[in-house]
Amino acid sequence: MSARPTSLVSKMGPLVTTLLVTALVAAISYFAPESWSASLVGLTFLGTTYWLCVVSATTEQVRACGLSLGGLFESEPIEFRRIARDTLVAVKYALLASILIFPPFILAFVFWWHPTHAFHFRAPQSWNDELLGQALVVALPEEAFYRGYLMNALDKTSQRRWRLLGVDVGPSLLWSSALFAIGHFATDPNPSRLAVFFPAILFGWLRIRTGGIGTGVVFHVLCNVFASILGRGYGLWV
Repeated sequence: MSARPTSLVSKMGPLVTTLLVTALVAAISYFAPESWSASLVGLTFLGTTYWLCVVSATTEQVRACGLSLGGLFESEPIEFRRIARDTLVAVKYALLASILIFPPFILAFVFWWHPTHAFHFRAPQSWNDELLGQALVVALPEEAFYRGYLMNALDKTSQRRWRLLGVDVGPSLLWSSALFAIGHFATDPNPSRLAVFFPAILFGWLRIRTGGIGTGVVFHVLCNVFASILGRGYGLWV
């Protein structure tokens, strides 16, 4: 990658790079207008990832970051059959993960929040805004940066691997999840925000298992929407 425009950043190391990006998005979340802050944070993650992993990158480098997304960001011509196939694979794994995770998550949610009345389903004001907002503003930017750029960059710094549920994982899984949690805490200094470390482990495992961030993006959206449904249904938030 000697020709990449990121030589100075790469010398700083992925951890320092991530902390700098974390500081930037935290500043945006505090000082930008509330109606714009989430979108600006998402654009910061996407722009940084694009600069670090896609600009002047070869197809192999894009794939190493898990950012192919069916070939959308590769130099080769786009194949719509491949996009459809990869999308179906991502949805399949995300739905399987949801079936396994969501039932115990309900129990953990009730234990943590102690709702005072029974669940009553309440739809969001707009499903389009809910789904597209979670996908384009939250899930895609975060997965691209943390599970795309960061995990790939950290994997280059350590050859250690161990087996986790049939997949060879390395320290990048733990480091990226910890920095993901720190990033959430930096934008909202509530200790409960650190709990995102645990779903981040699963997002990272899915990225390794499937070779890309697509499944993580879909599952991330499902997790956030499901948590919102529970929160509204139990009357904990609007």
